[in-house]
Amino acid sequence: MVFKKLMQAAGVGGPQVETILHNPNTRPGEKLTGEVTIIGGKHDSDILGVNLALRTRVEIESGDNEYASNLEYAKLPIAGRFELDDDARYSIPFEMQIPWEAPLTHFYGQPLRGTTVGVATELEVARAVDATDLDPIAVHPLPAQELILSAFSSLGFRFKNADCEKGRIYGVKQQLPFYQEIEFFPPPQYASGIKQLELTFVSYPTSMDVVLELDKRGGAFTEGHDSFSRFTVDYASAAQTNWEQQLDGFLQKAGKRKGFF
Repeated sequence: MVFKKLMQAAGVGGPQVETILHNPNTRPGEKLTGEVTIIGGKHDSDILGVNLALRTRVEIESGDNEYASNLEYAKLPIAGRFELDDDARYSIPFEMQIPWEAPLTHFYGQPLRGTTVGVATELEVARAVDATDLDPIAVHPLPAQELILSAFSSLGFRFKNADCEKGRIYGVKQQLPFYQEIEFFPPPQYASGIKQLELTFVSYPTSMDVVLELDKRGGAFTEGHDSFSRFTVDYASAAQTNWEQQLDGFLQKAGKRKGFF
């Protein structure tokens, strides 16, 4: 990674910063480790603080409008105020916890199109513009999440997109101010009634809530509508469940109850 020059009040000779991640691949609940190195510029610098933050792009609804914004959802101070001499080298090792509800960015090594997560290194310099260096990371599914995603794939659901929506899901113990929706196109056996399926994981240390949103296919004289369903998965017993059979039965039952099929 190339050092990135940061602005100083005089406009020249400012400090430089580099963040090295030991491994950019991680999972919810795991720790991200690395080292931030700051190199002094042509003049002594008064560093007010160094912070790390996790950021992702979130869709926000405002009235009838919707727009995307970068949202910071975890922050870790790794250094307080210190004097950085000219040409000095200052290294800070760090260990950062990934929230259990962190959005996923990859599945089976492939990017989930529509979701990105980055670690922002924020360097606060006195009498200067605060500067930020952003490094992407790859958040892979927990084993239980992999089981659910693989089951939907085996049933024929095709990945469409993944994005994050600002807001909260009713009845779920949600800590972050947003949630991720992983969207799928339905296979033929569901396509007559379902236009799209949206999957949300809200994870905790020993279990997770799985929220499904079924988008009904509208007819000539009827409008499509969404149906929410939710179930809880314990990590300890997740591998003992036939998820293809479980999800198929669940969708058939929910679809018939809601009049989707």
